[in-house]
Amino acid sequence: MEGHTLCWTDIPVIDLDRAIAFYSAVLGAPVTKEEGEPGVEFGLLPHDDNTSGCLTLGGDNQPSLTGPLIYLSVDGRLNEAVAVVSANGGIVQQASHQIGAYGYRAVVIDSEGNRIALHSATA
Repeated sequence: MEGHTLCWTDIPVIDLDRAIAFYSAVLGAPVTKEEGEPGVEFGLLPHDDNTSGCLTLGGDNQPSLTGPLIYLSVDGRLNEAVAVVSANGGIVQQASHQIGAYGYRAVVIDSEGNRIALHSATA
């Protein structure tokens, strides 16, 4: 198998502009507002290959505290990312901590009510 196991994710949101501001601040890179089908807007997460995702409005998906835990890379800037969570409408559920040989993570609730993990190879 070539490439990454996770190739895309749709993160459900309630307020697209608020979610774009949250993820742009936490990821330290712009999340861009895009239009797919006419009248369907989404927030495209930063990416440099085919592994990424977007913020989506409506449909069957709803923000969740109990669904799959998606890890987003903030490599080398985990403390900075965690520091801006609260100021952008999120909640730090688990502060930065080591996850064995796999690096470090923090678990946060985003501005929309989704539980996500922020990951970095270094503290």
